[in-house]
Parts: sequence; structure tokens; C-alpha cells
Amino acid sequence: MHALLAAEIEAATARAQGTLAAPTGGELSARWERDVSVHRWSERAGALRAARSGLCFGRLDRTDGSTSHIGRTGLTDPADGESALIDWRAPAAQPFYCATLATPLGVTRRRHFQLAGRAPEERVADFHDDVLDRDALTEADSDTASDPALLAALRAPRGSTMRDIVTTIQAEQDAIIRLPLPGVVVIEGGPGTGKTAVALHRVAYLLYTHRDRLARSGVLVVGPSAGFISYVGGVLPALGESAVVFTTPGRLAHGVVATAVDEDGVARTKGGLAMLDVLRRAVAERQELPGSPIAIRLDDVAVEVDRATAAEARSRARATGLPHNAARAAFRDALGSLLVRQGVERLGQDLEDPPELADILRELGDLPEVAPASAAQVSAELRQELRDDLRSDLEFHAAVERLWPVLTPERVLAELFASPRRLAAAGDGADLSALHRAEGSPWTVADAPLLDELAELLGPPPAPPAGDEPDGAGQRAYAAEVLSILEEADRDLAGEDPDELRPTDFVTADVLAARQVPEHLMSVAERAAADRDWRYGHLVVDEAQELSAMDWHVLLRRCPTRSVTAVGDLAQRSAAAGARTWADVLAPHLGDRWTHRTLTVNYRTPAEIMALAATVLADFAPERQPPESVRATGEDPWQRTVPAVDLDAEVREAVEAEAARLGRGTLAVIAADVHGLTGLPAQVHTPVSAKGLEFDAVVIVDPERIRAHNPADLYVSITRATRRLGLLHVER
Repeated sequence: MHALLAAEIEAATARAQGTLAAPTGGELSARWERDVSVHRWSERAGALRAARSGLCFGRLDRTDGSTSHIGRTGLTDPADGESALIDWRAPAAQPFYCATLATPLGVTRRRHFQLAGRAPEERVADFHDDVLDRDALTEADSDTASDPALLAALRAPRGSTMRDIVTTIQAEQDAIIRLPLPGVVVIEGGPGTGKTAVALHRVAYLLYTHRDRLARSGVLVVGPSAGFISYVGGVLPALGESAVVFTTPGRLAHGVVATAVDEDGVARTKGGLAMLDVLRRAVAERQELPGSPIAIRLDDVAVEVDRATAAEARSRARATGLPHNAARAAFRDALGSLLVRQGVERLGQDLEDPPELADILRELGDLPEVAPASAAQVSAELRQELRDDLRSDLEFHAAVERLWPVLTPERVLAELFASPRRLAAAGDGADLSALHRAEGSPWTVADAPLLDELAELLGPPPAPPAGDEPDGAGQRAYAAEVLSILEEADRDLAGEDPDELRPTDFVTADVLAARQVPEHLMSVAERAAADRDWRYGHLVVDEAQELSAMDWHVLLRRCPTRSVTAVGDLAQRSAAAGARTWADVLAPHLGDRWTHRTLTVNYRTPAEIMALAATVLADFAPERQPPESVRATGEDPWQRTVPAVDLDAEVREAVEAEAARLGRGTLAVIAADVHGLTGLPAQVHTPVSAKGLEFDAVVIVDPERIRAHNPADLYVSITRATRRLGLLHVER
């Protein structure tokens, strides 16, 4: 199988290199087709290389006598055209995960390989059989109550990154992984139930099953923190998938990385959908009317922008329905038109009576004798002169900038929060005084969706003149031809799902030209990450209970097909604006058009540690049932109470003792306040930053302080450990 894989890698690499070297002539379409082909073959080679480690991990013996092997990718034997290896995501592989003695699905024996060594010299270090044929079942088979492959994976030391679980996916997990693409599914499960792994493997499954659709629109994965993204970010590349963008709630505003956290009351206000109206009013308030007339002195006449004139121009601009920055041009043109009319009137012209216009001009002595029939022409020329004067008049442009300025989301939000007057105006009766803060304060996680919404309301600033780009014409011509090819492909696929996103749904020639990088075709993930307006084919939200209604508002805009996988646990909610029920945050956007699935088995946390976590859960959420652990270690969590003055020394001693005992694996210290916890042979986390992570051993510092802030945070902290747990209580 490794020989077959190597041959496919070599063939894909050769195709990419050969296509790149092939001449294309001067045809733009040929260049585009070459770039696409090189990109696709390069991605294929990369996906195959990712499958080398742990290539084949299972075998199925079927009732018809046939045998098939299950692995990380699909391989075909060129000698006979038969399948040599079935991709774990293919329908034919499903019995490997779902067949049971009661429902064998046509399988008599399932074999799990445990592999050792590096590709391509991998060897079978061990194997385990599940006999699913009752007639062939021996007493030894029936006595095997657990899955050795699963237990071996669960007992293995944790590393700095998350491993994939393709070899040990369980039936309840597989059923969720293979759910159809359309629709919103909420997967709820307690600690250790594999929610994150299920979500990521579902992405890999969907990219395999709906390759044509998702490979060009991509998948957006939202996790709770940068540390979490770093921890899980290698899973999909290891499965050969790259059309994925990872982000966090603090990065929902393009170009902004927010990590600060608001006080609970402020976070709840910012996270509510009422902020949509607040932001709309904040933008409208920046479209001002002058307190006193603004005088503009032209060559032949002085005009002024009074409140009535500015109000009429503002009304016309708003009627376009364009975002603020785009509507600025409409405001400028409307204001200019009104001032031209005002200038003509002040010159004593009556456009309804052309002969009278000619008489006035003769009286002024500015023009020779004009026949009544040509007075309209003179009027038009006068208007044009006034327009030209306004276009070049600095006072006019200063008035436009004062009354309808070009705005950025950052400027609007910073000035809104820094001004009690602006907050009062935007609140329209609601008390927003708690949002007041000094200008220059760091962005908070709750600000990110507000900045994104403002970007939608404002639109991008005006683009520089086309002449500023020397190669702009050539790039736009290239892009126009690319789009014509895409549109032709769309017509060929007209019979497919009408809801399917296509490149032409969200790319224009100008936008595509601006993104064109010579001799290098960016990946879907690279293009999507660089484009705030990108629309994804699927959205995954991990720790979904932490997201506010505003977070969901901006995320669902990025996924117009409403194809969403959300995983979380309401009992682990830390965010003040997060979900108390799923309907709280989903119903305003989706009504009841979403489904709910549950994971019930805890694969991470040993029974001894989960028993302690269950007592914490019962105190603050007695209605919720903790997941059942599949294993026990025989070691209860240790607990010790120390004087507050000795806490630092006791923490160091406990951590060093755990590190010495642990040997291989990961060790973490979790505390409400991590300041001062430096120089320890362990990772240091708050309960929030530890969310979604797992460690072989955990030491919790001052658990009662964590509980006092939020009992759910203590529940989260306890359930991060996979082997050992210690709690250092503080004597007060």
C-alpha cells in the first residue's frame, strides 16, 4: 500500500510540475487553466503525503468472503483496477465504525491494526479483532468488553497538539460525522465526549463527500482561543484537508485581534442584538447637519450649505440604500446639485423662463446679445461652470467631509464609546453609559462582532483612482476572462443545487484582479482569510455556548447557506453573553430550523476525576447529567490545603512533584489569577484559556476562588486532566 501511495504522490507531483512548465501562449484562459491545474495537482500531492503516517489501520472481513482495508486515503491497484484501500470517509468504510454484534452490517470480523515506525517502513506492532459473527464467536471473544485500540489511544501521553481519531471513532460519533451537509446541527456533550474531534472529522468528511462544492468556498472553524486553535489546527492538515480557515471570536473583525474581556454587564450589553440598532444610529449620527450655514465662495457667486440643503442631500443619499462610505458620493453629488441650483438662483436666473434668463445676462453685460432660443444652452453652460467650480473648491470638499466623513469601523466604535453624548444619541433612550471608556482602550472580544457589523454598515473606504495601479488594466482583463470561464461552468452546472455557492456569487472582476498574484494561485484558505466578504460553504463553531447573539449574527452572514456544525456544552459556559439555552442565541436567526444531537460517553476523563467533577456540576446545574467515563485509573484526585502566605512555594513544589512523576506527557496549572505563576515546568492557564484543551496532569490553584467567580469554570478546570489531578486549596 505504501508503494501504491508513493506512486500516486510521484504521479501527482509530476503532473503539477509538468503543467507548470508547459507553454500556454498568450491566451489568458490558458494561463488560468494552467494555474488551476497546477494548484489542484499540488493539493492532491499534499493530501496524499499527509496520509503516509498510519496509512492503513483496519480490515473488514465480510459475509460474502471479501476483504477490504480501511485507511487514511483511497488507493486503487493499477494492476487490476480494484480498490486496495478504502478512505475512512467513504460509505464502504462505515461498518468499520458502526458494525456491532447485534447489527453486523454484513461484517464477520473487524481488525484494528496498531502501527509503529515511520512511513514507509511502518509495521504492525499489534492488532485486535472484533468478531461480529455469532457462530464464530469464541468465549475469549465474548469476554472482551472493551476496545484495546481505543483504550491504548486514551492512555497514550498527550502532546502539544491534538491527534486525529480516525482509527478509534465510535459509533455515536460516526453517526454525527456523517450527517448531511445542509442544515444547522448543535452537538452537545459533556467534557471528554470528543465534541471537537467529531466536529473536525466532520469537516474532513464533508470536504471528501462534497469536494466540488466546499473545495472552492472553504470551511470556517471558530474556536474559543488562539491557544485552542494552535492545539487543534494540525488535525485537518494531517487528514489531507487544507480548504479550512481557523479563527476566534476576538478575530471576527477583519484585521483586529482582540483578547481583552469586558466586565460581565458590559459584555451582555454588547452581545445582545439590540446593538444592531445602536450601531445603525451611531452611523446615522455621523451623517450630520450643520449647526450654522457653511459659506462656499465660488468665482461668480457665494453659496451656503444650510440645514435644509444638507438635509435634502442626506435624504437623497440615504435613499440609495448604500453603505455609508459608498453613499458619500451620492451625498456629495446631491449637495453639489443643490448648490448649483442655489448659485443659479442667486445669479438671478429663472430656468423656467429662458427668455428672461437671456435678458438678465445681457443686463449683467457678461454676454453678448443672446437670442431667446439659445438661452437654455447658456443656462446649461452656466450650470456646468458652477459644477466645475464646486469640484475644485476646497471649501466644498471640506463641507462634504464634515457632514458625511469617510469612516472606519474602528473610528466609529472608539469615538462612540469615548463620548457620552454619542452613546446617549445611539441609545435612543436606552442607558448605554456603562459602555463609556477612554479613547485608545484596547479592543475587547465583545467589540469584534460590533466592528464587523460596522464594516457592513460603512462599507470599504473609496478606492484609489484606477490610474494609481499601472498594471490594473491587464489584471482586470485577466480577471474578466477568468470570470467568463467561471460563468460558463455555472451554466453547465445549472441542474445542480440552486443554493450551492459558486465563485461568481461573491467575486467581481475588479476584486479578482486586485487579488491576482502573478505565477501563484492562492489556496482557498488563503483567499478566504484575506477577504472579509468571503462566504463559506460550511461553518463549524466549537465551544459554541460561549458565543453571544451578536457573534452568531456576524458568523451566519459568512455562511449564507446556513450549513453549520456547532458543538458545545451549556454546563461549561463562562461568557456572560453566552447561551443559557441554545434557542437564546439561535432562534433570532434560525427560528426552530436546527437540530440537536447529544454525545454521552466521556473518553478523556477517568472515572475518579469525573466523580469529583460531578459533585461540582450538581451544585450549580443539578438538572444536567455528567457524561459516563469509559475508563478508570485507580488514582483519586489529591487535595491539599495550604496557608495563603505559602501558596507560591506550595504551587512550585506540587508542580515539580507532578512533573517528576509524569515523565512523558503534558502538565498544566490552572488558576483564576496566573500573574506570578512563572518559571514552572508546566503550562499555565486560566479556566477560560484552558477551555477545549486537555493535559495528562493538572494542578488547580485555589479552586474556591475559581468557583466563586463561576462554578462552571471549576467544572471546566477539573475535567481537563486525562490521568492525574491535584487541587491546592488556600486556607483563609
